[in-house]
Amino acid sequence: MKWLEKIPLGPLVLVAVFIALLPFRPEPHLWEKLGMLVNGQLIRGVDIFDLLWHSALIILVLVKIILAKQKSH
Repeated sequence: MKWLEKIPLGPLVLVAVFIALLPFRPEPHLWEKLGMLVNGQLIRGVDIFDLLWHSALIILVLVKIILAKQKSH
């Protein structure tokens, strides 16, 4: 995970939020797909891919923060 340590957190967070909110209208895909997941409607492959695509960088940010906290202890 050395490659993850080399990525600066600030720009990663900005890009993660931007990708998570795309497209801005009519509704961000991430919100739409999370709603589908909660309602049990997330069954099509393209919808599952969309959820993973729009949340991947947010997950990466969380992993980076968790690893940084573990390393500091």
